Amino acid sequence: MAAKPPKDPLLVVLGATGTGKSQLAVDLAKRFNGEIINGDAMQMYDGLPIITNKITIEEQQGIPHHLLGFIALNEEPWRVGLFKKKAGQIIREIRLRGRLPIVVGGTHYYTQSLLFEDSLLGKPDEREEQDSTVYSNEEVLEKFPILGGPTEIMIERLREVDPVMADRWHPKDRRKIRRSLEIFLTTGRKASELYAEQKKRKLHGDVENGNSTNVVGDGSTLLFWVHARSETLKQRLDTRVDKMIDAGLLDEVKLMAGFLKVHSQAGSPVDRTRGIWVSIGWKEFEAYLKAFGTGTTSQEDLLKLHDLSIEQTKAATRQYAKRQVRWIRLNLMTALSDENALNKLYLLDGTDISRWTEVVSDPAIDVAARFLEGSELPPPYELSQAAQNILAPTDGLDEKPDVWFRQECEVCHMVAVNNIQWQTHLKSRRHRALVKKKQKNEASGRSSNLKDESISAEDTS
Repeated sequence: MAAKPPKDPLLVVLGATGTGKSQLAVDLAKRFNGEIINGDAMQMYDGLPIITNKITIEEQQGIPHHLLGFIALNEEPWRVGLFKKKAGQIIREIRLRGRLPIVVGGTHYYTQSLLFEDSLLGKPDEREEQDSTVYSNEEVLEKFPILGGPTEIMIERLREVDPVMADRWHPKDRRKIRRSLEIFLTTGRKASELYAEQKKRKLHGDVENGNSTNVVGDGSTLLFWVHARSETLKQRLDTRVDKMIDAGLLDEVKLMAGFLKVHSQAGSPVDRTRGIWVSIGWKEFEAYLKAFGTGTTSQEDLLKLHDLSIEQTKAATRQYAKRQVRWIRLNLMTALSDENALNKLYLLDGTDISRWTEVVSDPAIDVAARFLEGSELPPPYELSQAAQNILAPTDGLDEKPDVWFRQECEVCHMVAVNNIQWQTHLKSRRHRALVKKKQKNEASGRSSNLKDESISAEDTS
């Protein structure tokens, strides 16, 4: 059969901060005539290249980058809906130029909103910035502790509120059970109803400006997750913060403080719960800036506050990276699974940065080339040991949903959750004995009915 390239292909690069997402996006763009759309909320702001860790002109290597450094401090921060609309428009324009669109960024809520028109996320509030995006899972757990409890408790609750979804999942499939219950708790509606509505919309072929609004389910999207081992990434991020300090991070923080002061004096205070004001690097230095501004704090105390701000920035960056990974595993992978598209997510192990070309760039380019030409793709978990551990864990029932199914034995009143268990049950002594007993009872019942019918026939003759 001839290869069939995907219609309107899209590449997506995601992962925790400091893993090399921007570099991989450039590598892919150079190889496949691509243009890059920034999906990082903080990097949309202008004039703060250090605090937002923006890709430099040199690092862009001549590749066109869109939605990068264009929002001024005095402008209204973008919301996710506006990003989705603008990014979709840019993607279409890139395709009209005969080039390949590549989305890259660490604000995974932005990326996910772009990929899934009817995403059933428990959405964070209208703040879409660095903290609100990645804290949402922790906020949900704080509000609904049951989602962090035993799977058995969650499935019991799900049976109460949405028995259709409860029956659909493997009793130990924690991720899907949690997901279905989370949808009910955060939206007030049954996941089964929402999925049914979503399916109905898809059957009616929802389109936007002549293009399908769901770019994942049609197989046109390929995703690369750049990953690094936790301990290695922690060290890398700490070093990066030190380099940011040396490069002038504090000057940018003081610039932001001056902006706030001017607006405060003009009677137009800035909403510091949104936009660049929730970025890592600003909040952590606020105490130092206030002390510095008084002019009465001793040099010794200022130095202590300065060092504390740096340590807090490092700690916040490490926590942010953890939350980004958690978002991928709990939200994005769930959404991909709902679309039967987990086989389009490829994890690349960038732990050893000295082997970048060998272990990240070249494998990604090879998979992307096969994808774009319509050739058969390798299983995602074969790319590395890290991919094997994360994408296809041996105890991860939820990572291979097609292997599992639900069969209920009406004779023994038990549920089997995979074919092996079902076949074993059918051959068990207890099952065979109960089936034999049932057949005997049914035969006895049929004999009684036949005898009664015979007597009735004699009476009427």
